[in-house]
Amino acid sequence: MRIVFTGGGSGGHFYPLIAVAEHIEDLVDARRLVSPEFFYIGPPAFDDAALVEHDISYRPSPAGKLRTYPSILNVFDVFKTFVGIIKSIFQLFSIYPDVVFSTGGYAAFPTLYAARTLNIPVVIYDADAKPGRVSLWSSKFAKWVAVAHPEAVAQYSSKVKSRIALIGHPIRKEIENPTKEGGYEFLKLQPRATVFIMGGSQGAQAINEAVLNALPDLLSKYNVVHQTGKSNLEELNGIANVILKDSPYKERYRTFGLLNTLALRMTAGIASLVVARAGSGTIFEIASWKLPSIIIPLPKEISNDQTENAFSYARTGASVVVDQKNLTPHLLAAEIDRVMNDEMTRAKMSAAAAQFARPDAGGKLATILLETALSHEPL
Repeated sequence: MRIVFTGGGSGGHFYPLIAVAEHIEDLVDARRLVSPEFFYIGPPAFDDAALVEHDISYRPSPAGKLRTYPSILNVFDVFKTFVGIIKSIFQLFSIYPDVVFSTGGYAAFPTLYAARTLNIPVVIYDADAKPGRVSLWSSKFAKWVAVAHPEAVAQYSSKVKSRIALIGHPIRKEIENPTKEGGYEFLKLQPRATVFIMGGSQGAQAINEAVLNALPDLLSKYNVVHQTGKSNLEELNGIANVILKDSPYKERYRTFGLLNTLALRMTAGIASLVVARAGSGTIFEIASWKLPSIIIPLPKEISNDQTENAFSYARTGASVVVDQKNLTPHLLAAEIDRVMNDEMTRAKMSAAAAQFARPDAGGKLATILLETALSHEPL
């Protein structure tokens, strides 16, 4: 049995592939099946180590972006995508997998086009409340279409509806369950209510600036663990050192460029509230931790997907949405205080997050992929 993964360009597209691979490995062990061969086809992977860890062979294939605004880069990227399609056809023909699994995004298009050309079964997954163009296009020939948000179902054509499964978001097992003991010691913090500022792998400049200016107020009441983004860490620490030079509470602040798996589990285990962007993967991670949150999506002109995701989640009662255009240090601190000071509100938000999480998404997708692959295998 051979399974090809495609998609990527960001952690939100890449890590669901890894989560599904983990669940396939578990199902294969439980059913005593022959271990499948895994392949990843696309531009360079977001996390090479994750591919190696799960014995996923990488086959490079270029992919160009299709920007919605005029750009000379669109011309060059059309050529790049054409090269990617030709390369993917040869790669898929040499592997001839039993199923191709896509999480969407521009990186998946050449491989999906090649799979359609070679009549290889395709299963797709889209994490956003508003599905991407590649997912909407590939849904027309996919065997199954899995979605994370209920709102996404209405975006697909009526001919696709019978093949749609609402499953939630696959999350890597290693971060799905926070570590409830040892977090304060690991982070060298005193036990106290803790706010986790989760800026994403690249950080979030607007959030970082608001947090820095709100630090004196926030640290007088809470611990703050701040994921700044790797490229922002040194500069942010320098500014924070100036702001907190004479503060008696500066030891309540911890910064990381990007939290590794252990640090992420430890931080989630002691956090009372998360402040984050609205990537679908981020939202479902927070939901799996059953934590209240304040979500600050990227502005619509940059990412309409994040706005859709944020309000889809907020409608469940699990989070509060703050528009970045309205974001100020005072507003951020006030919203944090409002949630942190109301135990009943936090309890309701936690319960709503738990209901939204759909924890078995990875297992459901793994089952769909295995059944599709086994039905395609020659007898």
